Amino acid sequence: MQSQNFDEVLDQILATDSRYHREAYRFVREALDYTQRAISKANKGKVRHISGQELLAGIRAHALAQYGPMALALLQEWGIQRCADFGELVFNLVEHGVLSKTENDSRADFQNGYDFQEAFCKPFLPSRRPTATESESKPA
Repeated sequence: MQSQNFDEVLDQILATDSRYHREAYRFVREALDYTQRAISKANKGKVRHISGQELLAGIRAHALAQYGPMALALLQEWGIQRCADFGELVFNLVEHGVLSKTENDSRADFQNGYDFQEAFCKPFLPSRRPTATESESKPA
């Protein structure tokens, strides 16, 4: 990103694509930094390109760490319903020079990443223990 600041770029993006809230872009950028730090730490400080699948995993981890059980509600409030929406956000930022990509990167990298209910709700559901009658009815 050369002379424009992030907010100016977001103004430009939102003027042509209003599907996602401004905070969705901020979150994706934070999640990218979070993911980059985690991968760099695992690679003894070496920075490298992050794949779409790695970014999706980092987005999930960052959302759960930052927002806990409210993660899904916030993502939905920002217009994010599925992993493909993260790809749209990322590529809007790529097209405006905020992020870079390799020739192998595409929006398709974000398709079918994970189910949002499973990813953002299940970690906060109580583990279900069988009731006494369920335990008694199962063969030993």
